[in-house]
Amino acid sequence: MSMPLQRGISGVRVSDSSDDLRDSQMKDKTDKEDLARGRSTESHLTLRFPFAFLFSNHSSSKHGGENGFPADPYSARSRHRLMLMFLKISLVLIVVVALAGSFWWTISISTSSRGHVYHNYRRLQEQLVSDLLDIEEISLGPNRWKELEYCNIESENFVPCFNVSENLALGYSNGDEADRFCGPGSKQECLVLPPVKYRVPLRWPTGKDVIWYSNVKITAQEVVSSGSITKRMMMMEDDQISFRSASPMSDEVEDYSHQIAEMIGIKKDNFIEAGVRTILDIGCGYGSFGAHLLSKQILTMCIANYEASGSQVQLTLERGLPAMIGSFISKQLPYPSLSFDMLHCLRCGIDWDQKDGLLLVEIDRVLKPGGYFVWTSPLTNPRNKDHLKRWNFVHDFAESICWKLLSQQDETVVWKKTIKTKCYSSRKPGVGPSVCTKGHDVESPYYRPLQMCIGGTRSRRWVPIEGRTRWPSRFHMNKTELSLYGLHPEVLGEDAENWKITVREYWSLLSPLIFSDHPKRPGDEDPSPPYNMLRNVLDMNAQYGGLNSALLEARKSVWVMNVVPTAGPNHLPMILDRGFVGVLHDWCEPFPTYPRTYDLVHADNLLSLQTSQRRKGCSLLDMFTEIDRLLRPEGWVIIRDTTLLVEKARALVTQLKWEARVIEVESSSDQRLLICQKPLTKRQQSI
Repeated sequence: MSMPLQRGISGVRVSDSSDDLRDSQMKDKTDKEDLARGRSTESHLTLRFPFAFLFSNHSSSKHGGENGFPADPYSARSRHRLMLMFLKISLVLIVVVALAGSFWWTISISTSSRGHVYHNYRRLQEQLVSDLLDIEEISLGPNRWKELEYCNIESENFVPCFNVSENLALGYSNGDEADRFCGPGSKQECLVLPPVKYRVPLRWPTGKDVIWYSNVKITAQEVVSSGSITKRMMMMEDDQISFRSASPMSDEVEDYSHQIAEMIGIKKDNFIEAGVRTILDIGCGYGSFGAHLLSKQILTMCIANYEASGSQVQLTLERGLPAMIGSFISKQLPYPSLSFDMLHCLRCGIDWDQKDGLLLVEIDRVLKPGGYFVWTSPLTNPRNKDHLKRWNFVHDFAESICWKLLSQQDETVVWKKTIKTKCYSSRKPGVGPSVCTKGHDVESPYYRPLQMCIGGTRSRRWVPIEGRTRWPSRFHMNKTELSLYGLHPEVLGEDAENWKITVREYWSLLSPLIFSDHPKRPGDEDPSPPYNMLRNVLDMNAQYGGLNSALLEARKSVWVMNVVPTAGPNHLPMILDRGFVGVLHDWCEPFPTYPRTYDLVHADNLLSLQTSQRRKGCSLLDMFTEIDRLLRPEGWVIIRDTTLLVEKARALVTQLKWEARVIEVESSSDQRLLICQKPLTKRQQSI
């Protein structure tokens, strides 16, 4: 009889032999079935995860040697080696792919993609600037960019800094009240409207001989009472003022020009032969002398005192001829020493014998060595003792400052300035004014008080006009001439090429809007208007005069007022020596001219120059308001500067009611163009 299963405290099992055999057979069968199931599962996992063995748990095998079955075919050491090899291969592949991708990206950036990436970056930068400006505009409130109001009707011909009544109140007298004084109240915060009957000027060259009567401030009596030759050419015809080139008065001007040429010693008005290219015409009448000399390639700058009505400067500019307000009263002219080849005074109304000859000293300062001073006046042919006394003073004083009297005919006298600086030291003691000391001999004064000393004698530019290159080769300048200004020919040559390209770009931008500027084919008749809508051009930051030079070479029918800002490098002496006209000016002050003067105003990097000064009371809005005063209705403004300043200017001109458009110069440049046009807005005629 079998015994029941007993379990002792020691855990030792007691059984008989038959039971042990049966238990062993059952265990054998169970283990075989488990092994079969394990192999089947392992085969299934191996098919789904080929690398599963690399991640298996080494201690989890149920079929080790202790159970009497074969061990796993991959030992622990083999699995470690395979895992390390797999990781190394993966790392190498990743490095190779990364290097190849980086190399390809670098190559693509260095070729075609570079421009696109930079272009997109520029677009993002521009958008950021625009957004910042918009945020600033919003933060400053709705009144920040409010449009400026229009000035009252009394301001139609207003010129700041020439307020006689205000100057008298400030204590100026004895004629000084008519001089230029720019005080705190000289700035305007309103827009000057044209007269009610204002009309866009006729295009060049028709506009040289015919202007609209309503565009200028002059009375019929002032037209009739005009006394000098150049003024008597003017005639009223309905709503026009004409300066007929075929009139007897025109013949009188031509005869007068021939007379001056003969007195100098040249024939047929060939002033170029005598070294004359630029003339400062003092008290120019209405510009007919300069208009006549245009065909002789002579450039004449008209200057005259401020006149509230019947202004010589205003009518001359309206005709499309160079002019600006300039006074021989108490201050030096804003020109460098040794600026002009000839100075001309035809009954100009200036008493040269006054102030002990101080005004003649200023004439001498701006006259080049070997240059001519032409004076036509009744005083030169005295008929009484007073006239004789005054004439003798001028005659003797001119001799004391080393001028040679070339000729005298009727009422016209021609002097020639000395070409030798030794003449001043060879004078007798006490004769004539002394030579300026180094501290007083400023080459480019800006409205400084008149000085009783001979200026310009220390300048490297003391070169006789006969020794200079003749026009038109003069404006190119050779190596020797450029050395006087410390410039290399390569610098001016590169500047000239850049401006040629720039002018072509400007013309292509403006031509579809304002020009019929097609080349004339052989045999074709002259094109009928509209053409040549631009005549008077103001370059607010002329630098070397590159814009003027490029327009000249492109044969555009314009003249350029080259302005050199006092805030920047002074290249005005070189500009004038190239045969152009120009002036020194501080753009924190009003420009000495009448409203509605220029067809085109150009400013290249002027905003950068002005903002770098950080002067109190000198804002960009003040400058743009002044530009609006100078600009003719339907006139154009071209501003070239950095993106930030151009965007700021675009926001400002909305206050002036201008139409404005920003144009990209090139993708690789931080420069932008702002093209603006001033609308023709007239005051409503009162009933």
